[in-house]
Amino acid sequence: MKESAQYVKIVEWSEEDQCFVGQCPGVIGPCCHGDDEIEVYKELCLIVDEWLNISKKENRVLPSPTIGKGIADQFAAAV
Repeated sequence: MKESAQYVKIVEWSEEDQCFVGQCPGVIGPCCHGDDEIEVYKELCLIVDEWLNISKKENRVLPSPTIGKGIADQFAAAV
């Protein structure tokens, strides 16, 4: 499993921007966008991989993984 798989990634439609926007809470905020939801997700995965690799090379502490933390349940409860 890739290290980046330990982090929840979100792609959602932005009415304001009229496109899909990708982010990885706890790692990186909105960082990519486009008209194709799947392409935005693929780009987001690459960005998170790169961000984690750079952070490791620079000996930065990585954020705690977000998988298994009930993130989806937290979003559902907020609705």
